[in-house]
Amino acid sequence: MNERSSMRAWSVRQPGPIPGGPLILGDKALPQPGDNDLLVRVLACGVCRTDLHVAEGDLPQHRAGVTPGHEIVGEITEVGPQVDGFEVGDRVGVAWLRYTCGSCRYCLRGAENLCPDSQYTGWDADGGYAEYAVIDAAYAYRLPAGYTDDTLTPLLCAGIIGFRALNRSGLEPGGRLGIYGFGGSAHLTAQVAIAEYDARVHVLTRAAGAQRLALDLGAASVAGAYEQPPEKLDAAIIFAPVGDLVPVAMRALDRGGILAVAGIHLSDVPAMNYQNELFYERELRSVTSNTRQDGIYFLELAGRHHLEVSTVLYSMTRADQALTDLAGGRVTGAAVLLPDW
Repeated sequence: MNERSSMRAWSVRQPGPIPGGPLILGDKALPQPGDNDLLVRVLACGVCRTDLHVAEGDLPQHRAGVTPGHEIVGEITEVGPQVDGFEVGDRVGVAWLRYTCGSCRYCLRGAENLCPDSQYTGWDADGGYAEYAVIDAAYAYRLPAGYTDDTLTPLLCAGIIGFRALNRSGLEPGGRLGIYGFGGSAHLTAQVAIAEYDARVHVLTRAAGAQRLALDLGAASVAGAYEQPPEKLDAAIIFAPVGDLVPVAMRALDRGGILAVAGIHLSDVPAMNYQNELFYERELRSVTSNTRQDGIYFLELAGRHHLEVSTVLYSMTRADQALTDLAGGRVTGAAVLLPDW
């Protein structure tokens, strides 16, 4: 039993543009685990673009004063009395999805990511920009060996969501994949596409550092986000939250190609020309969260293929700066917060 009653944590004081300082650092009550919960001490927490959307108000407010962060690697300090399979001292992962009803038509058909009553870490409940966090043990992940705390964190959202987006793109073995935007999720997805599908990956992004990273990780080509790749694509994924890229990417698809949009938020998509961007059975698909099975399978894959995880480290007390840098496009790879309380 933890004898402390409070902890240090960041909270979204008032959603708004990052330069206005929507985050505030202060004291919060130490979370108390329920019968089926785990209390974890945060060892590292990734910084996801979704955290930025929560802080800036691009996503509707679900919980006033919420603590962001849903890529958490933590050490269990307390185990609820109804929990089996976890012990104090175990290292676990806490991710975006934290609750589904288990009884709706979506859950019953294996599509719990579409559950209308689903809840999310760092949006509906406090997340990992804090000393401690609580998670239902049924939604905690066992972590693959061979990674440090900081390199594990991006796997828990960036990796899982990228994996689902890759599946939604319909990529076949030996296929040609286009990736638009090359941040935390994209740089992992590219490696999975190459290792698991033997794909030719073409990265389209404006940042020179991201282009260099893409080539280092095995991309077949790099170009600006609004340029066309050197060959038609069988599949494409948009990671950048920019709706203007949708018609650009659709024009890059070969006949029968599929474009998946990986983000939870996207700026408005301009009108598209049916003949130039949709005809020949080209498809546009969204990606909504993930199932727990997606996470389990991806983390097993990450254990088989050791992924190169590019991280930029920040102290936890500089979480606001990490989000500022992410908003300004100054993070190559994935930003990660490490405790410095």
